[in-house]
Amino acid sequence: HETMSNNLDDATAQEEAAIKSHEELMAAKSKEVEALSAAIESKQSAIGELGVEIVTLKEDLDDTQNALAADEKYLAELKKGCETKTAEWEERSKTRADELVALADTIKVLNDDDALELFKKTLPSPTASFMQVEVQATSLRARALEVLRGAKKAAGRSDRAGLDLLMLALAGKKSLSQGGFDKVIKMCDDMVEVLKKEQVDDDHKKEYCGTQFDLSDDSKKKLEREIADHENAIATAKETIATLTEEIAALEEGIKKLDKAVAEATEQRKAENAEYK
Repeated sequence: HETMSNNLDDATAQEEAAIKSHEELMAAKSKEVEALSAAIESKQSAIGELGVEIVTLKEDLDDTQNALAADEKYLAELKKGCETKTAEWEERSKTRADELVALADTIKVLNDDDALELFKKTLPSPTASFMQVEVQATSLRARALEVLRGAKKAAGRSDRAGLDLLMLALAGKKSLSQGGFDKVIKMCDDMVEVLKKEQVDDDHKKEYCGTQFDLSDDSKKKLEREIADHENAIATAKETIATLTEEIAALEEGIKKLDKAVAEATEQRKAENAEYK
């Protein structure tokens, strides 16, 4: 009887130990499942956030690409316009340079010693006849007109009103009178100042065009960098989503294994309990 009692006590102790072990196993597995489920939920949340981020990045990318297209169009138009204006600037600069040379030559002709002697005196010298004076003046005027006509022809343009006016003044009868050349020289000096001012204005316009081109080119490069950054960010987000998806699959597989282990442990516990009874 005592032996049977001892055997019963041992069996009861074993059963209680098995029950406790099973309960501890169930508790541990439950914690593992909870931890894995929490990890899955966290990763699914991260995937959702990344999805929203990708949508936002794509919208930003579209906006940036549109801005780049607009900048590229403007830059192309600006480049074309600048090239045209540069060609025009070079042509105008050459024309002005030719005109300035012609004006300098004209002034030089009209300031010739013969001209000074001729027009600084109220009356011709006793040795010079009126005819000689007129011939000398006419010769100087012809030389000056020849210089101006050459400049106008070299300019190849018909809108050089300054040259036309100067030639008209020089061809008039008043130019042969006393002080007539001085008035023409004054006109030359005034025209030189006008041409210099025009050149300065043109230089400023050319500089402005170049500055605008540089600014637009910098803007284009900045947008290209932003597009590259957006594309990289989208690619990174997609890679992260792929990684998280794989990790979620691995976690779900872990939960399945835990469920299987729990089911097997439960079946084993039932079998042990049946034997005990």
